[in-house]
Amino acid sequence: MKLNLNIQPLSSWINVKNEPLIISGPCSAETEDQLLSTAHLLAATGKVSVLRAGIWKPRTRPGEFEGIGSIGLEWLKKAKAETGLPTAVEVANAKHVEEALAAGVDILWIGARSTANPFTVQEIADALKGVDIPVLIKNPVNPDISLWIGALERINNAGITKLGAIHRGFSSYEKSSFRNEPMWELAIQLKTLCPELPIINDPSHICGNRELIPYISQKALDLDMQGLMIESHIDPSVAWTDAKQQVTPAALEELVAKLSLRDPESNNEAFADKLAELRKQIDKIDDVLLQKLSERMTIVEKIGQYKRDSKVTILQVNRWDEILKKGTAFAKALKLDLGFTEKFLELVHGESIRKQTAIMNEGKTEEEIVEATAAAAKH
Repeated sequence: MKLNLNIQPLSSWINVKNEPLIISGPCSAETEDQLLSTAHLLAATGKVSVLRAGIWKPRTRPGEFEGIGSIGLEWLKKAKAETGLPTAVEVANAKHVEEALAAGVDILWIGARSTANPFTVQEIADALKGVDIPVLIKNPVNPDISLWIGALERINNAGITKLGAIHRGFSSYEKSSFRNEPMWELAIQLKTLCPELPIINDPSHICGNRELIPYISQKALDLDMQGLMIESHIDPSVAWTDAKQQVTPAALEELVAKLSLRDPESNNEAFADKLAELRKQIDKIDDVLLQKLSERMTIVEKIGQYKRDSKVTILQVNRWDEILKKGTAFAKALKLDLGFTEKFLELVHGESIRKQTAIMNEGKTEEEIVEATAAAAKH
Protein backbone atom coordinates (compact mmCIF):
# COMPACT_ATOMS: atom_id res chain seq x y z
CA MET A 1 0.00 0.00 0.00
CA LYS A 2 1.38 3.39 -1.01
CA LEU A 3 1.61 6.31 1.39
CA ASN A 4 -0.61 9.13 0.15
CA LEU A 5 1.16 12.41 0.90
CA ASN A 6 0.57 15.73 -0.84
CA ILE A 7 4.11 17.03 -1.18
CA GLN A 8 6.14 19.26 -3.47
CA PRO A 9 9.42 18.17 -5.10
CA LEU A 10 12.54 18.98 -3.09
CA SER A 11 13.92 21.08 -5.95
CA SER A 12 10.98 23.48 -5.63
CA TRP A 13 11.84 24.51 -2.07
CA ILE A 14 15.60 24.01 -1.64
CA ASN A 15 18.14 25.59 -3.95
CA VAL A 16 20.95 23.04 -4.09
CA LYS A 17 24.16 24.97 -4.64
CA ASN A 18 26.32 21.99 -5.47
CA GLU A 19 25.18 18.38 -5.53
CA PRO A 20 24.64 16.54 -3.33
CA LEU A 21 22.41 18.62 -1.05
CA ILE A 22 24.39 19.37 2.11
CA ILE A 23 22.79 20.75 5.27
CA SER A 24 25.52 21.56 7.75
CA GLY A 25 26.35 23.52 10.87
CA PRO A 26 27.11 23.00 14.54
CA CYS A 27 25.24 20.50 16.67
CA SER A 28 24.59 23.40 19.06
CA ALA A 29 24.78 27.14 18.65
CA GLU A 30 27.11 27.95 21.56
CA THR A 31 28.24 31.55 21.10
CA GLU A 32 27.62 34.17 18.45
CA ASP A 33 31.27 34.04 17.35
CA GLN A 34 31.28 30.22 17.14
CA LEU A 35 28.14 30.14 14.99
CA LEU A 36 29.10 33.02 12.69
CA SER A 37 32.66 31.78 12.18
CA THR A 38 31.46 28.28 11.35
CA ALA A 39 28.77 29.64 9.02
CA HIS A 40 31.24 31.78 7.04
CA LEU A 41 33.67 28.87 6.61
CA LEU A 42 30.86 26.56 5.50
CA ALA A 43 29.56 29.11 3.00
CA ALA A 44 33.09 29.53 1.63
CA THR A 45 33.24 25.83 0.69
CA GLY A 46 30.51 26.39 -1.90
CA LYS A 47 29.11 22.97 -1.06
CA VAL A 48 26.63 23.81 1.71
CA SER A 49 23.06 24.72 0.77
CA VAL A 50 21.52 25.13 4.24
CA LEU A 51 22.97 26.20 7.60
CA ARG A 52 21.71 24.15 10.56
CA ALA A 53 22.20 24.74 14.28
CA GLY A 54 20.70 23.31 17.44
CA ILE A 55 18.99 26.04 19.45
CA TRP A 56 17.01 23.89 21.90
CA LYS A 57 18.67 20.58 22.79
CA PRO A 58 16.70 17.73 24.38
CA ARG A 59 19.05 16.09 26.88
CA THR A 60 18.70 12.74 28.57
CA ARG A 61 19.52 14.06 32.04
CA PRO A 62 18.96 17.45 33.69
CA GLY A 63 21.96 19.67 34.22
CA GLU A 64 23.42 19.03 30.77
CA PHE A 65 23.61 21.83 28.20
CA GLU A 66 20.10 22.15 26.77
CA GLY A 67 20.85 24.69 24.07
CA ILE A 68 21.50 28.41 24.12
CA GLY A 69 17.81 29.13 23.60
CA SER A 70 16.06 31.95 21.77
CA ILE A 71 19.09 34.25 21.60
CA GLY A 72 20.61 31.73 19.18
CA LEU A 73 17.86 32.53 16.69
CA GLU A 74 19.20 36.09 16.45
CA TRP A 75 22.67 34.71 15.71
CA LEU A 76 21.19 32.51 12.99
CA LYS A 77 19.43 35.51 11.48
CA LYS A 78 22.74 37.36 11.42
CA ALA A 79 24.54 34.34 9.89
CA LYS A 80 21.93 34.19 7.13
CA ALA A 81 22.29 37.91 6.41
CA GLU A 82 26.08 37.65 6.19
CA THR A 83 26.41 34.37 4.26
CA GLY A 84 23.18 34.13 2.29
CA LEU A 85 22.62 30.60 3.56
CA PRO A 86 19.03 29.66 4.49
CA THR A 87 18.73 28.35 8.03
CA ALA A 88 17.25 25.28 9.72
CA VAL A 89 16.52 24.46 13.36
CA GLU A 90 14.90 21.67 15.36
CA VAL A 91 11.56 22.41 17.04
CA ALA A 92 10.02 20.31 19.79
CA ASN A 93 6.87 22.22 20.74
CA ALA A 94 4.53 24.97 19.61
CA LYS A 95 6.57 27.70 21.33
CA HIS A 96 9.67 26.67 19.41
CA VAL A 97 7.70 26.85 16.18
CA GLU A 98 6.39 30.33 16.95
CA GLU A 99 9.81 31.69 17.89
CA ALA A 100 11.56 30.10 14.89
CA LEU A 101 8.95 31.50 12.50
CA ALA A 102 9.20 34.95 14.08
CA ALA A 103 12.99 34.85 13.62
CA GLY A 104 12.66 34.02 9.92
CA VAL A 105 14.07 30.49 10.07
CA ASP A 106 13.71 28.90 6.64
CA ILE A 107 13.40 25.18 7.45
CA LEU A 108 12.21 23.34 10.55
CA TRP A 109 12.96 19.79 11.55
CA ILE A 110 11.39 17.50 14.13
CA GLY A 111 13.84 15.43 16.15
CA ALA A 112 13.82 11.70 16.79
CA ARG A 113 12.53 11.96 20.36
CA SER A 114 9.68 14.21 19.27
CA THR A 115 8.73 11.93 16.34
CA ALA A 116 8.28 9.11 18.84
CA ASN A 117 5.51 11.06 20.62
CA PRO A 118 2.31 11.61 18.57
CA PHE A 119 1.10 14.22 21.08
CA THR A 120 4.24 16.30 20.49
CA VAL A 121 3.99 15.94 16.72
CA GLN A 122 0.32 16.97 16.77
CA GLU A 123 1.14 20.03 18.87
CA ILE A 124 3.74 21.06 16.31
CA ALA A 125 1.32 20.31 13.47
CA ASP A 126 -1.35 22.52 15.05
CA ALA A 127 1.18 25.36 15.37
CA LEU A 128 2.05 25.00 11.67
CA LYS A 129 -1.50 25.26 10.31
CA GLY A 130 -1.69 28.05 7.74
CA VAL A 131 2.10 28.30 7.51
CA ASP A 132 4.09 27.68 4.33
CA ILE A 133 7.49 26.39 5.48
CA PRO A 134 9.53 23.26 4.75
CA VAL A 135 9.55 20.63 7.50
CA LEU A 136 11.88 17.66 7.79
CA ILE A 137 11.02 14.77 10.11
CA LYS A 138 13.66 12.54 11.64
CA ASN A 139 12.91 8.87 12.18
CA PRO A 140 11.84 7.97 15.73
CA VAL A 141 14.45 6.74 18.20
CA ASN A 142 13.19 3.16 17.99
CA PRO A 143 12.74 1.22 14.73
CA ASP A 144 9.02 1.86 14.33
CA ILE A 145 8.18 2.95 10.80
CA SER A 146 4.53 3.54 11.73
CA LEU A 147 5.56 6.36 14.07
CA TRP A 148 7.67 7.88 11.30
CA ILE A 149 4.80 7.64 8.82
CA GLY A 150 2.32 8.98 11.39
CA ALA A 151 4.47 12.06 11.98
CA LEU A 152 4.72 12.73 8.25
CA GLU A 153 0.95 12.38 7.90
CA ARG A 154 0.20 14.69 10.83
CA ILE A 155 2.44 17.45 9.47
CA ASN A 156 1.11 16.96 5.94
CA ASN A 157 -2.48 17.10 7.23
CA ALA A 158 -1.65 20.51 8.75
CA GLY A 159 -1.11 21.79 5.21
CA ILE A 160 2.68 21.43 5.00
CA THR A 161 3.51 20.27 1.46
CA LYS A 162 7.25 21.06 1.54
CA LEU A 163 7.96 17.89 3.42
CA GLY A 164 10.92 15.54 3.78
CA ALA A 165 12.29 12.83 6.04
CA ILE A 166 15.65 12.53 7.78
CA HIS A 167 17.16 9.09 8.30
CA ARG A 168 19.36 9.31 11.42
CA GLY A 169 19.45 5.67 12.47
CA PHE A 170 17.73 3.80 15.30
CA SER A 171 18.51 2.93 18.88
CA SER A 172 19.47 -0.70 19.36
CA TYR A 173 20.01 -2.85 22.43
CA GLU A 174 23.01 -4.48 20.77
CA LYS A 175 25.98 -2.13 20.65
CA SER A 176 28.02 -1.82 17.48
CA SER A 177 30.42 0.61 15.81
CA PHE A 178 27.53 3.00 15.24
CA ARG A 179 25.85 5.36 17.67
CA ASN A 180 22.53 4.51 16.02
CA GLU A 181 22.05 1.47 13.79
CA PRO A 182 21.37 2.58 10.19
CA MET A 183 18.73 -0.11 9.58
CA TRP A 184 18.70 0.93 5.94
CA GLU A 185 15.80 -1.40 5.24
CA LEU A 186 13.39 0.92 7.14
CA ALA A 187 14.43 3.97 5.12
CA ILE A 188 14.10 1.89 1.95
CA GLN A 189 10.65 0.74 3.06
CA LEU A 190 9.57 4.36 3.59
CA LYS A 191 10.92 5.30 0.16
CA THR A 192 9.02 2.38 -1.37
CA LEU A 193 5.78 3.48 0.28
CA CYS A 194 6.24 7.08 -0.90
CA PRO A 195 8.74 7.34 -3.79
CA GLU A 196 8.26 11.10 -4.14
CA LEU A 197 9.25 11.74 -0.49
CA PRO A 198 12.76 13.25 -0.19
CA ILE A 199 14.89 11.39 2.35
CA ILE A 200 18.01 13.07 3.72
CA ASN A 201 20.59 11.04 5.59
CA ASP A 202 22.12 12.17 8.89
CA PRO A 203 25.47 10.34 9.05
CA SER A 204 26.58 12.34 12.10
CA HIS A 205 23.95 10.77 14.35
CA ILE A 206 24.24 7.33 12.78
CA CYS A 207 28.00 7.22 13.25
CA GLY A 208 28.56 9.06 16.51
CA ASN A 209 32.15 9.59 15.39
CA ARG A 210 33.58 11.50 12.46
CA GLU A 211 35.70 8.64 11.12
CA LEU A 212 32.70 6.67 9.84
CA ILE A 213 30.87 9.63 8.29
CA PRO A 214 32.38 9.29 4.77
CA TYR A 215 31.36 5.62 4.56
CA ILE A 216 27.77 6.21 5.67
CA SER A 217 27.47 9.32 3.48
CA GLN A 218 28.49 7.41 0.37
CA LYS A 219 26.18 4.51 1.15
CA ALA A 220 23.25 6.91 1.65
CA LEU A 221 23.84 8.48 -1.76
CA ASP A 222 24.21 5.04 -3.33
CA LEU A 223 20.74 4.25 -1.92
CA ASP A 224 19.38 7.32 -3.73
CA MET A 225 18.89 9.54 -0.70
CA GLN A 226 18.50 13.17 -1.67
CA GLY A 227 21.11 14.73 0.58
CA LEU A 228 23.11 14.73 3.80
CA MET A 229 22.85 16.56 7.11
CA ILE A 230 26.36 16.69 8.58
CA GLU A 231 27.28 18.48 11.77
CA SER A 232 30.20 20.91 11.50
CA HIS A 233 31.97 23.02 14.13
CA ILE A 234 34.85 25.45 13.77
CA ASP A 235 36.70 23.49 16.49
CA PRO A 236 34.97 20.18 17.32
CA SER A 237 37.43 19.43 20.12
CA VAL A 238 35.82 22.11 22.30
CA ALA A 239 32.19 21.58 21.19
CA TRP A 240 29.66 21.67 24.02
CA THR A 241 27.66 18.77 22.55
CA ASP A 242 28.49 15.73 20.40
CA ALA A 243 32.12 16.71 19.87
CA LYS A 244 33.14 13.33 18.42
CA GLN A 245 30.67 13.41 15.54
CA GLN A 246 31.31 16.94 14.28
CA VAL A 247 33.78 17.86 11.54
CA THR A 248 35.51 21.11 10.70
CA PRO A 249 34.27 23.03 7.64
CA ALA A 250 37.55 22.15 5.89
CA ALA A 251 37.06 18.44 6.62
CA LEU A 252 33.48 18.70 5.38
CA GLU A 253 34.65 20.23 2.10
CA GLU A 254 37.15 17.40 1.61
CA LEU A 255 34.59 14.75 2.54
CA VAL A 256 31.98 16.03 0.08
CA ALA A 257 34.54 16.39 -2.71
CA LYS A 258 35.36 12.67 -2.43
CA LEU A 259 31.75 11.48 -2.64
CA SER A 260 30.68 9.76 -5.84
CA LEU A 261 27.34 10.76 -7.31
CA ARG A 262 25.44 8.10 -9.23
CA ASP A 263 22.25 8.44 -11.24
CA PRO A 264 19.20 6.39 -10.19
CA GLU A 265 18.52 5.58 -13.86
CA SER A 266 20.52 5.35 -17.09
CA ASN A 267 19.56 6.26 -20.66
CA ASN A 268 22.13 3.80 -22.00
CA GLU A 269 20.16 1.10 -23.86
CA ALA A 270 22.90 -1.52 -23.52
CA PHE A 271 22.99 -0.95 -19.76
CA ALA A 272 19.18 -1.16 -19.52
CA ASP A 273 19.10 -4.40 -21.55
CA LYS A 274 21.82 -6.04 -19.44
CA LEU A 275 20.14 -4.94 -16.20
CA ALA A 276 16.79 -6.33 -17.38
CA GLU A 277 18.46 -9.64 -18.23
CA LEU A 278 20.11 -9.92 -14.82
CA ARG A 279 16.86 -8.99 -13.05
CA LYS A 280 15.07 -11.76 -14.92
CA GLN A 281 17.64 -14.19 -13.59
CA ILE A 282 17.03 -12.91 -10.06
CA ASP A 283 13.26 -13.23 -10.52
CA LYS A 284 13.65 -16.88 -11.55
CA ILE A 285 15.83 -17.63 -8.54
CA ASP A 286 13.36 -15.85 -6.24
CA ASP A 287 10.55 -17.99 -7.65
CA VAL A 288 12.54 -21.13 -6.87
CA LEU A 289 13.33 -19.88 -3.36
CA LEU A 290 9.66 -19.26 -2.61
CA GLN A 291 8.68 -22.64 -4.01
CA LYS A 292 11.28 -24.35 -1.84
CA LEU A 293 10.13 -22.40 1.21
CA SER A 294 6.57 -23.52 0.50
CA GLU A 295 7.73 -27.14 0.26
CA ARG A 296 9.63 -26.74 3.52
CA MET A 297 6.56 -25.38 5.32
CA THR A 298 4.47 -28.30 4.05
CA ILE A 299 6.95 -30.66 5.72
CA VAL A 300 6.91 -28.48 8.84
CA GLU A 301 3.13 -28.93 9.07
CA LYS A 302 3.54 -32.71 8.83
CA ILE A 303 6.12 -32.57 11.62
CA GLY A 304 3.73 -30.49 13.71
CA GLN A 305 0.97 -33.06 13.28
CA TYR A 306 3.37 -35.87 14.14
CA LYS A 307 4.57 -34.08 17.28
CA ARG A 308 0.99 -33.36 18.32
CA ASP A 309 -0.09 -36.95 17.93
CA SER A 310 3.04 -38.15 19.75
CA LYS A 311 2.66 -35.53 22.53
CA VAL A 312 6.12 -34.06 21.87
CA THR A 313 7.03 -30.38 22.44
CA ILE A 314 7.32 -28.05 19.48
CA LEU A 315 10.86 -26.87 20.15
CA GLN A 316 13.89 -29.10 20.50
CA VAL A 317 16.81 -26.82 21.31
CA ASN A 318 19.40 -29.29 20.06
CA ARG A 319 17.69 -29.38 16.67
CA TRP A 320 17.72 -25.56 16.37
CA ASP A 321 21.41 -25.49 17.35
CA GLU A 322 22.09 -28.09 14.68
CA ILE A 323 20.25 -26.07 12.00
CA LEU A 324 22.10 -22.89 12.96
CA LYS A 325 25.51 -24.56 13.06
CA LYS A 326 25.10 -26.38 9.75
CA GLY A 327 23.47 -23.43 8.03
CA THR A 328 26.11 -20.87 9.01
CA ALA A 329 28.94 -23.26 8.11
CA PHE A 330 27.43 -23.88 4.68
CA ALA A 331 26.78 -20.15 4.20
CA LYS A 332 30.41 -19.38 5.06
CA ALA A 333 31.56 -21.84 2.40
CA LEU A 334 29.24 -20.09 -0.07
CA LYS A 335 30.67 -16.69 0.97
CA LEU A 336 27.34 -15.47 2.33
CA ASP A 337 27.28 -12.87 5.09
CA LEU A 338 27.03 -14.54 8.50
CA GLY A 339 24.68 -11.95 9.98
CA PHE A 340 22.31 -12.18 7.01
CA THR A 341 22.35 -15.99 7.19
CA GLU A 342 21.52 -16.05 10.89
CA LYS A 343 18.64 -13.59 10.43
CA PHE A 344 17.29 -15.63 7.51
CA LEU A 345 17.44 -18.89 9.45
CA GLU A 346 15.80 -17.25 12.47
CA LEU A 347 12.94 -15.97 10.29
CA VAL A 348 12.38 -19.40 8.76
CA HIS A 349 12.63 -21.07 12.16
CA GLY A 350 10.17 -18.57 13.67
CA GLU A 351 7.62 -19.27 10.93
CA SER A 352 8.10 -23.01 11.48
CA ILE A 353 7.32 -22.59 15.19
CA ARG A 354 4.26 -20.49 14.36
CA LYS A 355 2.88 -23.14 12.00
CA GLN A 356 3.51 -26.01 14.42
CA THR A 357 1.97 -24.02 17.29
CA ALA A 358 -1.18 -23.43 15.23
CA ILE A 359 -1.45 -27.18 14.58
CA MET A 360 -0.87 -27.98 18.26
CA ASN A 361 -3.55 -25.50 19.28
CA GLU A 362 -6.29 -26.13 16.73
CA GLY A 363 -9.60 -24.81 17.99
CA LYS A 364 -8.07 -22.04 20.13
CA THR A 365 -8.40 -18.31 19.50
CA GLU A 366 -5.79 -16.34 17.59
CA GLU A 367 -4.67 -14.59 20.78
CA GLU A 368 -4.14 -17.91 22.52
CA ILE A 369 -2.11 -19.19 19.56
CA VAL A 370 0.05 -16.04 19.57
CA GLU A 371 0.75 -16.53 23.28
CA ALA A 372 1.57 -20.18 22.72
CA THR A 373 3.93 -19.29 19.85
CA ALA A 374 5.79 -16.76 22.01
CA ALA A 375 6.09 -19.30 24.80
CA ALA A 376 7.39 -21.96 22.41
CA ALA A 377 9.99 -19.62 20.95
CA LYS A 378 11.10 -18.52 24.42
CA HIS A 379 11.64 -22.03 25.68
